Amino acid sequence: MNITFRQLRLFLALAETGSVSAAAKVMHVTQPTASMQLREVTQAVGLPLYEVVSRRVHLTEAGQALARTARAIAGEWDAFEQRVSGAKGLTSGRLKVAVVSTAKYFVPRLLGSFCKLHPQIDISLEVLNRDHVISRLRSNLDDLYVMSMPPADLPLEDQILMPNPLVVIAPAGHPLAAKKRIKLAQLQTERFILREKGSGTRMATDAHLRQLGFAPSALLELGSNEAIKESVEGQLGVSIVSHHALGPHHEGLAVLNVQGFPIQSQWHLVWPKGKQLSPIAEVFRAHLVGEVEGWMALR
Repeated sequence: MNITFRQLRLFLALAETGSVSAAAKVMHVTQPTASMQLREVTQAVGLPLYEVVSRRVHLTEAGQALARTARAIAGEWDAFEQRVSGAKGLTSGRLKVAVVSTAKYFVPRLLGSFCKLHPQIDISLEVLNRDHVISRLRSNLDDLYVMSMPPADLPLEDQILMPNPLVVIAPAGHPLAAKKRIKLAQLQTERFILREKGSGTRMATDAHLRQLGFAPSALLELGSNEAIKESVEGQLGVSIVSHHALGPHHEGLAVLNVQGFPIQSQWHLVWPKGKQLSPIAEVFRAHLVGEVEGWMALR
């Protein structure tokens, strides 16, 4: 079987983008050239590797197996290049990080400080919902992952980064905004605006409310923290969100002093168990931990 490394890279780009034209752009070749090389790969394997349905590429079983193989080879090569660069005293390379949507309120700052120290490193940051981050984690598409509720069914290296307190918020003018030690039952008549099922915040919230024996009488589910904050400010109800999602400026919102809150959640930095982190990923992991420790020391 005669397939070049560059052709493997092209097929991997096809698997990750789902489009021949997009894969061609990733590899900096024309679409006709990409199509020709992908045909050569298919001919070399001797089995159909993908099919196009509604202009979208779908990998066959053989194609999925080849994509996994190509990903493993590319990962090993990238790690080798980084080790060679490190031996030469260089810091060039690529770092891929995937985070759940709520982590976007603090991870970019950590990436920013890392970039200042290592400006030659190319960084890819994927901000997705929990299900999509876990999908990427299962496929080992990135170097590191940040989430609040790691999946229990995957063997992972798991490093707790920092607390992720979940707080009850209401409109700034809410009658209970200035009260202390509010009983959760006092919110029974409120509409609770929560994240969609499957999000880390929602999973932690549902488990906590069950433990307290509380069931909201009215519920509205929204898919983003921004939509939730806007809805609470618009007096559609109250919510339970990560304190990090509030940001430094939330004049239109009030954090309620409710008994049993905040929910004590955590942010986790994870990667597949047994995976050897690249030198750049290891440096970033150490940077992340060090920066967070500095934040916590200032509180």
